[in-house]
Amino acid sequence: MFTGIIEEFGVVKQIDKGLNSAKLHILAKVILDEMAIGDSLTVNGVCLTVINFDADSCSMEVSPETLNTTNLGSLKVGDGVNLERAMRLHKRLGGHLVSGHVDGVGTITARSQEGNSIVLTIEASKEILRYCIKKGSVTVDGVSLTINDLDDRQFTISIIPHTAKNTTLGIKSVGAKINLENDPIAKYVERFLQAKDLTSPESNINVEFLKKHGYI
Repeated sequence: MFTGIIEEFGVVKQIDKGLNSAKLHILAKVILDEMAIGDSLTVNGVCLTVINFDADSCSMEVSPETLNTTNLGSLKVGDGVNLERAMRLHKRLGGHLVSGHVDGVGTITARSQEGNSIVLTIEASKEILRYCIKKGSVTVDGVSLTINDLDDRQFTISIIPHTAKNTTLGIKSVGAKINLENDPIAKYVERFLQAKDLTSPESNINVEFLKKHGYI
């Protein structure tokens, strides 16, 4: 699991492309500390497994499924990427629970400046938007963010100066494709509601209970 608090802005050093797969080599420094082969690492919010590393870079293999369903397939040498190591349970959870399993790819349709923040409007599929709520959490290219507002086509987020400086979101322009992951708790609650008869007298959990405790 991850938190969506990006640790480092890495740079694509090399891409070895196969027939339907790829191997990414990423220049980095901070995330290499205490790294071991087999560790999990998110690259633009995509959970990958480290297969090799040296003093200034690490390598991960990317499957055909990941290339087809995320923006990693469009990366080029020299591109910046957001990097985060798996969370440690003894630390504060600064963002929200992030699995690194991308739900879909969205498109930045507008970018504006409001005060000290960059406001991005992101168009997303109905499958993504169904789990979005105003002031709820969403992961954008691996960054944990709060949804300002939304409608049936898109949502808006604010990028503070620190996030703009230390992640790729500060340089993303209109038309850019970004990886999106919904808050997993919303999906678990939906699955629970579909699978359980909450009208049963044996059930101590019902819709009112879930609303009262902030689950829906």
